[in-house]
Amino acid sequence: MAKSITHEFVKGLWEEVPPFRLVLGLCPVLGVTTKMQYGIGMGLATTFVLVCSNILVSMLRKAIPAKVRIACFIIIIATFVTLVELLMQAFAYPLFLQLGIFIPLIVVNCIVLGRAEAFASKNGIFLSVADGLGIGIGFTLSLAALGALREILGAGTLTLWEGIELVNLLHVFPGFHPFKFMVQAPGAFVCLGIMLCFMNMVGKK
Repeated sequence: MAKSITHEFVKGLWEEVPPFRLVLGLCPVLGVTTKMQYGIGMGLATTFVLVCSNILVSMLRKAIPAKVRIACFIIIIATFVTLVELLMQAFAYPLFLQLGIFIPLIVVNCIVLGRAEAFASKNGIFLSVADGLGIGIGFTLSLAALGALREILGAGTLTLWEGIELVNLLHVFPGFHPFKFMVQAPGAFVCLGIMLCFMNMVGKK
């Protein structure tokens, strides 16, 4: 059991990392990663919903009729998304405003619904927690990496959280001119392509 739990957790960090391996959940990946802190915030919110929905789906898997399972899964997911919205409004309101519509859109995120249908509905609570946590952390790291790349190239800065600036290339290299293109919508596709290329190259090796 211990080995299975470890495997289910670790797979989400590399083998099945959603944006780069499964190519899922690209809407928030492209939409919120203008800064690393936005990617981290979105990833953590999605991880919370993933883990909690996996637990509840796993607990109720034998009680939910097969014909209405998808509708039940969506209701469960929507409940935790609403909880995330309320928590963010209470404790991280500036981040909530920046993420905007992408928070409620977690309800229809194919990663969350896919894990509920493909894994949690067929496995026990501990394996489901490991699966949700691994996929969620992998998703968070992916968004953070893409956000960091776009922020450094597009703004010349790297912000971990509000008020915590890690790097400012404009101070280190006064002649540096940010590529504003990278923090715009087309730049998201370019950076995603760069990350996919890197992941494929590393994967082959």
